[in-house]
Amino acid sequence: METIKTSESVCQGHPDKLCDQISDAILDAVLTADPYGRVAIETLASKDLLVIAGELTTTAAVDVEAVARRVIRDNGYTKPEWGFHDGCRIISRVQAQSPEIASGVDDGGAGDQGISIGFAVNETPNLMPLPISLARAITARLDEARKSGELAWLRPDGKAQVSVRYHDDKPVEIVQITVACAHAEDISPEDVTKQVIDSIIKVAIEPFAFPADNAKIIVNGTGKWYVPGPASDAGLTGRKIVVDAYGTAAPVGGGAFSGKDPSKVDRSGAYAARYLAKRIVTVGLADEATVKLAWAIGLPEPLAVEVTTRGGKESPAQLIARCREWLPLNVSGIIEQLQLRRPIYEATAAHGHFGHENLPWEEQPKLSPAHTAAL
Repeated sequence: METIKTSESVCQGHPDKLCDQISDAILDAVLTADPYGRVAIETLASKDLLVIAGELTTTAAVDVEAVARRVIRDNGYTKPEWGFHDGCRIISRVQAQSPEIASGVDDGGAGDQGISIGFAVNETPNLMPLPISLARAITARLDEARKSGELAWLRPDGKAQVSVRYHDDKPVEIVQITVACAHAEDISPEDVTKQVIDSIIKVAIEPFAFPADNAKIIVNGTGKWYVPGPASDAGLTGRKIVVDAYGTAAPVGGGAFSGKDPSKVDRSGAYAARYLAKRIVTVGLADEATVKLAWAIGLPEPLAVEVTTRGGKESPAQLIARCREWLPLNVSGIIEQLQLRRPIYEATAAHGHFGHENLPWEEQPKLSPAHTAAL
């Protein structure tokens, strides 16, 4: 059976990703001084305006406005003529966590109800779906070429979308690549297209060694794009949850990640579920695994644990039992084993939360040959 699977990614300077980075930078600033701080920060960006709102319960003294301006500047928004820059107006409205929620979290319970999703598949070395991996590689390359000055005409905002043809659940061919990137006025659409194909797309997808000779390529479908970021399209924390996770290859739990401390199971639960799904595939118990954890506010343990696989060698019940052996399935245990009370989150707020090295939910214990043989 043949199918087409499509996923997208966005650049660091995309308005929503800019907001995610600001929210997570504030979280990291809190955790640096107060590992037990409670944070749920939402950021909104529009023309010449940034709004920071939400929950901040901490002993740390954090200048949220200074953190936000640093992130805006780091992402290249330094030109007032773009309608949004590091000198924009900032409105900050933050308050402490409500005492009703805090009472449950203080006892090790989940900070909210929700469903956490983890996914892994053996079609790439990092066990991520190929379409989202390709799209992320393209947007990461756009960011690299802009920051280094290699393509000086690039502006911070951009997107990529990739479609891959599958045969019997195996990817066989890239069929379409769509890229949108903001650019300077003094370069023609034709030159943008040529340089994006030669210096971005070809360079980004080459390490995957995947056929793309017949792929249809679209660059800037409207022909030109001069004004990047929030002046063109408002940004909001948490609006790119599919981009943040597995593209269209896996279901969505519903909760966003950025701006939330690890007591929020939208974040820690999703990281735990990815760790477990990846473990199942890593040890050879399935070609593809999806782990779902369902939570209730104030309760430390998930109400339900589901595991589904493709090419699975064990029953769901057996795999759930293994998951409980591999990782404590309670909020405090997840946070402790994955060491989540550290300032590691701003780096996750662009180019996805999964599939990158040096993140604790991606690290897998090395198994001895005897252990592997016993599985």
